[in-house]
Amino acid sequence: MSEPLASQPPSSPPPPLERSSSEPPSSERSSSEQLSAEPRQRSPGTASQPPGGCDWIEAASADIHALARDLVREGAAARVSDAAVARIMTAAIRLYVAKSDGEERTFCPIVRDDNEPVTATEVLTAVSEVLRAVRLGPMELALWYRRRPDEP
Repeated sequence: MSEPLASQPPSSPPPPLERSSSEPPSSERSSSEQLSAEPRQRSPGTASQPPGGCDWIEAASADIHALARDLVREGAAARVSDAAVARIMTAAIRLYVAKSDGEERTFCPIVRDDNEPVTATEVLTAVSEVLRAVRLGPMELALWYRRRPDEP
């Protein structure tokens, strides 16, 4: 269980994250809508792809990366719901596999940041929970582990 932020009394809820003015607060959405893996309906005229194709993913990924880094630095990761983190990780895993299989290549799935590198503990914690979520263990990982084609 995470500890409350030092600047807030333990009984108060964490402050809300910034959101667009068109998005209702999570308290106004039903619990099934909050936990749904399906995206909410887009505004009229954007039902398929937004203008510019997938450029919005590039911008959103940069924003998510920076905001997540800042929340972790501030000890405020609890402000993000478990469901939001699960949706982000699920999307990232699916995109990574689709790109690496579809393009028949691999690439580093971690942003290299010399100032704040992702630690081995962070990676192994996440990988362990991802494996557990799909009822796999280290033995299955060892069987599926593959060397990258560009590695000797």
